[in-house]
Amino acid sequence: MKMRFALVFTFVVVTFGLATPAFAQEPAAASAGVELVRWSIITAGFALAIAAAFGALSQAKGLSAAVEGIARNPAAANDIRGNLILGLVLIESLVIYVLLISLILFFIKPFGG
Repeated sequence: MKMRFALVFTFVVVTFGLATPAFAQEPAAASAGVELVRWSIITAGFALAIAAAFGALSQAKGLSAAVEGIARNPAAANDIRGNLILGLVLIESLVIYVLLISLILFFIKPFGG
């Protein structure tokens, strides 16, 4: 019984003694990870704001041109409407791609941890 206790006690002490230096620099790595996440959030915010702003501007310009085209030639309204919807979908998909990348950057775990 004493021999088993001594063996387990020795194993625990050696394990903790060897494992402690492995985590000696953990706070510095965690600090760098927090800094990485902070910059990822800032980058994601700016990217999404720029994409939304220019996406809205391009959609407004496309809608304006389509309405003007329909006003000049009402017979071509169906063709213009189809092309307008296709263009708006493609513009919006670019903004959604930026949103997706921003969410990936927002939820990224630093250094794979």
